[in-house]
Amino acid sequence: MSAASLRARVRTEMIEEIKATARKRLAADGAGLSLRGVARDMGIVASALYRYFPSRDDLLTVLILESYESLGNAAARAAEARPTGDQRGRWLAVCTAVRDWATANPSEYGLLYGSPIPGYTAPRDTIAPAATVVLLLADIAADAESAGLLRPAPLATPLPNSVRGDLRILIDEQQSGLPEEVLDRVFLGWTQLFGLVTFEIFGRLDGTITAVGDYFEHQMNLIADLIGLPA
Repeated sequence: MSAASLRARVRTEMIEEIKATARKRLAADGAGLSLRGVARDMGIVASALYRYFPSRDDLLTVLILESYESLGNAAARAAEARPTGDQRGRWLAVCTAVRDWATANPSEYGLLYGSPIPGYTAPRDTIAPAATVVLLLADIAADAESAGLLRPAPLATPLPNSVRGDLRILIDEQQSGLPEEVLDRVFLGWTQLFGLVTFEIFGRLDGTITAVGDYFEHQMNLIADLIGLPA
């Protein structure tokens, strides 16, 4: 092995160790993550970390991007494991995968969907990974729509023209062909999914709902009914 290859290998291993230590620190400190705390846990001086991560924000961004990727991959694998024609099954599988990932990785979920971290502004390259799950849910609805299987429940409340315009821009960007009313319901499902998972992860359901798993499945089926995914 050449000297350059050895240095690259050592650097890669050091970066992975820093990230692993930072994740453990997140579980203990949450938004209080600092390079000094990570360095202390690793038994090195904080200045040594700057060769790998120039600032705390750079480390946070890497952790956020990797967490979004992990969550998105879990959701995609769940969808792919269901038959392509079973749109409701794929919808429920994605929702369940999000919940399972969150309960298995509560500190990473908190990093993504918890309270904003003081002094940190996520860069624009986190926007696309953050949209992975909702785009996957929209694709499921679009597949049902193109197959002529979608039967949306009627609603008495019309979609405001201003919101319709926003949704149309997104539909055109994704070239999905979904009606605005359907994407509106997908967005409702997206916010309901993460809202319910957030309530569970942060204990907001404690003392009110004991059958959390059944309640979650029931809520996700209600949204599937609203969207019109066939049973």
